[in-house]
Amino acid sequence: MPFKYWSRKIFNPFPTFRFHQKECMKNLLLRLRATWNPDMYHGWGRNRSYFEGWYYKLVDAAEEQVFAVIPGISMGQDGESHAFIQVLDGKHCKASYHEFPSSDFQPSESGFHLQLGGNSFSSSHIQVDLPELKGRIKLQPPTPWPKMLGAPGIMGWYSFVPFMQCFHGVVSMHHRLLGQMQVHGQQTVDFSGGIGYLEKDWGTSFPRSYIWMHASHFAKGEKVSLFASVAHIPWLRSYFIGYIVGFQLGEKLYRFATYTGASMKAALGGQSVHLAFRDRRYRLEITALQAPGAVLISPLTGEMKGKVNESMQAEVQVRFYDQDDLIYKGTGRNAGLEVAGEVEELLTEKWRR
Repeated sequence: MPFKYWSRKIFNPFPTFRFHQKECMKNLLLRLRATWNPDMYHGWGRNRSYFEGWYYKLVDAAEEQVFAVIPGISMGQDGESHAFIQVLDGKHCKASYHEFPSSDFQPSESGFHLQLGGNSFSSSHIQVDLPELKGRIKLQPPTPWPKMLGAPGIMGWYSFVPFMQCFHGVVSMHHRLLGQMQVHGQQTVDFSGGIGYLEKDWGTSFPRSYIWMHASHFAKGEKVSLFASVAHIPWLRSYFIGYIVGFQLGEKLYRFATYTGASMKAALGGQSVHLAFRDRRYRLEITALQAPGAVLISPLTGEMKGKVNESMQAEVQVRFYDQDDLIYKGTGRNAGLEVAGEVEELLTEKWRR
């Protein structure tokens, strides 16, 4: 045997172990980087019972085209995996699911940029080549969720809890669109001047019950955006009802969340959803009116085998108070709304933390 071969065996007797050790350390560092940069991919080194996806909302200036585009990755309990892009046509209440080999899913190691087949996604653009949509749109400028000491994203200090069932992130609360898309292989639509929104989820499964809503179309010329989520959160051997709310009014974001010490109310009435949140100074009251939607595929232990109905035609009425003074009142159009699972367990007539 050549001396070079024997020297490698002597000084590196466990090359496979050392390779895996190095790879594990790299994945650990990448996941640590992602913890402080929630927009980017978090699944480094994962190979089962895991999902991650981003949600792009695209509405043209005339509000005639309303779409959600959701790229992501799914890893089942058995290790089977695939990448996907879901498309929800909010006006026609139709959804489609496009599957890709997991090898086509190529996230960046340095920030949020994802290449998926001939499609590309980041916090500043979306480029797709799909039957429903084909083209490139810039997002200008993104309005990110602010980072704080001990709270790298919308999850607050829960971002550091490794056993959370589902993590959530808001990449941009509000931004303008610039670019064109060919819609359903027919007309080319200019989305320039339209409004968009961008968020994401990752973990093992969606909560067993939750209420989620988003709206960015209030009175013309206003920079107003609302995101709200109330959900059943497994916690050790028990659970709690968690909530995260962001209300963008002009250049200021008002936050209400479990970890900020805010309180909430929740009720259902016919086709309406009533939510209220308050802290020591501010109070936010929301009434969402349900509308027709379409079925999206959702994750269960990493596999995309669940179903949830989402409307992009809902209406959201907002009243925002500083103490007892009403400082904003408006109605959001083209609102996204999901009411999923046994939502009765989320409801409370009294203020609850």
